[in-house]
Amino acid sequence: MSANVLTIKAAKAAKLELPEEQAASHVVHDVVVAMRANRRSGTANTKTRGEVAESGRKPFRQKGTGNARQGGNASPINRGGGVVFGPRPRDYSKHVNRKTKRLAFASALSDRISSGDVLSVDDLKIDDGKTKSFVSRIKEIAGTQKALIVSSSFTDKTYLAARNVAESKLSTALDVNTEEVLAYDKIVLTESAMATLSRRTAG
Repeated sequence: MSANVLTIKAAKAAKLELPEEQAASHVVHDVVVAMRANRRSGTANTKTRGEVAESGRKPFRQKGTGNARQGGNASPINRGGGVVFGPRPRDYSKHVNRKTKRLAFASALSDRISSGDVLSVDDLKIDDGKTKSFVSRIKEIAGTQKALIVSSSFTDKTYLAARNVAESKLSTALDVNTEEVLAYDKIVLTESAMATLSRRTAG
């Protein structure tokens, strides 16, 4: 199976609308930051002095000890006391509109194509479902295992062959995102993925 390096000219011939990367680099950054923020659970939580399981007893009498007065044993300065300004449950999610997402995706793809990191093949299918066959095929096409393979769909055997290769990922043209486009050394696009990518990059 032969692979060709996808050029900007060939991409535009395939009706991919690719903006100037420099004009939209900040948009790519914003979208990737938002994607990572949206994966955060925001469940980190600490207890204040009013929530810890302490008795509330005064540690010592009010006067006569020479120490500063203390009203209870849940104070943050005591062992087992509450936490001052600790993390509380919160929502980290960021909203990014559809137009910005499209521009970021198209810009990231344009940059990878300009860098010569995108390869095009007719199809990618592993008929025997073996990991060894998948690794051999990817190295033959991309020269590395750290590759993102994008197609309109994959056979069950191909998914089976690729599932144990942590450095590679199979992603459909409908689901591939900006972060994935930037994360891998090489991107392998099949012929069937072009039409969907063309619709996704269209303004």
